[in-house]
Amino acid sequence: MYTHPQRRASELTQKLRNQAGSWLRELRERRGLSQRELAARVGAEYYTFISQLETGRGRIPPDRYLIWAHALGIDKREFVRTLMSFYDPVTYAILFDQAAESRQAGMDANGSSDGSSKVRELSSTARIAAASITSRRSSKVRKLGPVQ
Repeated sequence: MYTHPQRRASELTQKLRNQAGSWLRELRERRGLSQRELAARVGAEYYTFISQLETGRGRIPPDRYLIWAHALGIDKREFVRTLMSFYDPVTYAILFDQAAESRQAGMDANGSSDGSSKVRELSSTARIAAASITSRRSSKVRKLGPVQ
């Protein structure tokens, strides 16, 4: 069964949300922003929304991604791609998995690191989530048999 990426009921979904929150907190702290300052920059009515996100109890609405990327000083594509790996790992794996592995191999071969260990870690988590969902879906198809 596919877990709805916007619901926190699944243990895997909650783990991914917690990782997203840690990543967001890391970005905020790197910019030297308090939760109140970030809330003001992104137009959040309450600074506690930032706290909720950072503890895995919420999601950034997609229509706010560009504002958040700007406020956190990160490239918009990198920001959205990373959030997608946490919020919708199945789609992320379909779109970026092969490209992410190629980039990782290239970085490792060059011996350089740009602080993207979290992205590599989340890519691994996204692959696990996608494999788990695909595996469950395949077993259901086998049980049902061919369509006639």
